Amino acid sequence: MRALPMNKPLKLMAFAALAVLVASCSTSRAPTQKSNTAVRATPGLDINRAHKDGAPWWDVDVSRIPDATPTLHSGPYKANPYTVLGKTYFPLQDSKTYVASGTASWYGTKFHGQNTANGEVYDLYGMSAAHKTLPLPSYVRVTNLDNNKSVVLRVNDRGPFYSDRIIDLSYAAAKKLGYAEIGTARVKVEGIDPQQWWAAKGRPAPLMLNEPQVAQNAAPTITASAGTVEQWTPPPQQHATDTVPVQVAAKKNASVPASGQYLQVGAFANPDAAELLRSKLSGMVSAPVFISSIVRNQQTLHRVRLGPIGSQGEIQQVQNSVRMANLGSPSLVTAE
Repeated sequence: MRALPMNKPLKLMAFAALAVLVASCSTSRAPTQKSNTAVRATPGLDINRAHKDGAPWWDVDVSRIPDATPTLHSGPYKANPYTVLGKTYFPLQDSKTYVASGTASWYGTKFHGQNTANGEVYDLYGMSAAHKTLPLPSYVRVTNLDNNKSVVLRVNDRGPFYSDRIIDLSYAAAKKLGYAEIGTARVKVEGIDPQQWWAAKGRPAPLMLNEPQVAQNAAPTITASAGTVEQWTPPPQQHATDTVPVQVAAKKNASVPASGQYLQVGAFANPDAAELLRSKLSGMVSAPVFISSIVRNQQTLHRVRLGPIGSQGEIQQVQNSVRMANLGSPSLVTAE
């Protein structure tokens, strides 16, 4: 039987009731928002690393970056028990016989220039790694089981603490192993005995002191503005070649004026990365852009700087331009 027609007021009431019902159902089914508060662990450890990291915007030929060179450690190893996410880890006292297979990940720009768990400075272009239980520092060979590529790395950090990953590599190491774009890889991790490693080469293992001595005139005097800390990157072991490091006195860049106000945009162990940033900045700012190289802890550091800059207004304008271009956060420095 055909339904009786509904008058206009009743139609409007019916539609209104239906709309309220739909809105109510939609609200009741909305998922509960989880707290995004980061879980913090022991100082020097960052368990949220994989959730807020990325690759650098500048591209460098990592094949030119040498593997880490195993050296004898003269001081105490960092192998104390620690707790993360309610789980206590008991680091090994010796890594020489360590062998394990599993999933490797990597970490990059978010932690470039920050301290690692044993107080070194993380360099995304350094050949280093983070491990939950290997003593700090130690050395490992990591092999990608899918392509058989391998690298020698210095373990100087803790992690990863998520999923089933057994080791976290620097960006450069992951790229050399061919999985930086993928994110993870199946790997084999083998501990290295520096003495045996060098004996196979017919040479004695070099000794790396805790605080390598550097010539007194190695670094020019730097005066930074309040709250600004001049960052420098890797410990010498991470980019060392097969030769024992030789002390070299740093020389000031001859093209750098002796006085004035300057902005430092970045500091790199890899000269290609510094040159790429310099070329990008040269095309967008009117101030002179140059690279000032120094030696710290037997490691050459290439600093990308702007200047001299005359006025405070111009300094702020350049800082804003560089930040808006996502090329870094310039720090005000005065070089002599």
